Amino acid sequence: MSDAATMPDVDPHAPLLEVRDLQIELITEAGVIRAVDGVSFRIDSGETVTIIGESGSGKSTTAMGLLGLLPPDLAVLSGHAAFNGRDVIAHPKVVQAVRGRTVSLVPQDPMTALSPVLSIGSQLIEAVRLRRRELGRDAARERAIDLLDQVRIPDPAGQLRKYPHQLSGGMLQRVLIAMALAGEPLLLVADEPTSALDVTVQAGILDLLLELQERTDIAILMITHDLGIARVMSDRIHVMKNGRFVESGDVEDVVGRPREEYTRALLAAVPQLGPWDGDVPATAPTTKGVGA
Repeated sequence: MSDAATMPDVDPHAPLLEVRDLQIELITEAGVIRAVDGVSFRIDSGETVTIIGESGSGKSTTAMGLLGLLPPDLAVLSGHAAFNGRDVIAHPKVVQAVRGRTVSLVPQDPMTALSPVLSIGSQLIEAVRLRRRELGRDAARERAIDLLDQVRIPDPAGQLRKYPHQLSGGMLQRVLIAMALAGEPLLLVADEPTSALDVTVQAGILDLLLELQERTDIAILMITHDLGIARVMSDRIHVMKNGRFVESGDVEDVVGRPREEYTRALLAAVPQLGPWDGDVPATAPTTKGVGA
């Protein structure tokens, strides 16, 4: 019997994503490394859950493992990880059915995620037709224009003719978000989606994600090293160090009353504005959606 025939049905009462005791071991020249060591979390509709930690903490490996994007001959996954009740570890081929539909990825670097030799339109239209195979070329093009409009790209029809090198980093990141939305997902995995952008453009992208979430009730798994981003975007935060969650909780608790020294060190690393010409400095926002 094929794996497809044994795929579990979608559970309408299950969380969008439920992870229990996830372990990921990577096979390297230096030996086997446990990059993710027994993490557990869940995400429901309309929520943003953030995994935060330094480079090398295991946060991106967690996301890539859940999406089946780690090399199968170099990564060994164990534990439980289910999208809508369908376990992608017990049934590895399930991830092919949910990736790009139930869940979509917004990668970190748009210049490497997009092909430099294909126009924005050809790449976005291909993403649309992968999700809606019944659409003809013209209908898919109209859908692509609508997606670019949703992510607030001016003159969306005109942008379809351009190539990635003709757009700014912020515009390219919006294109990647549009491509992720082409699959009509219930969950977006945003892997450091603003790390390559300047602060002003970062704010616009975060505001866009919050706006899309408010309009569509989409859930977001945010991967970041920036606690400033996490405090603005998140409902819950998981602080990761050396492959483990060292602190987890609601954003107000983790940001306002951190228990672990590592979390306090991350908070201390967030730049703060000082007083200007004798003014009282503004207090940084600590709740989701404020100041985005």
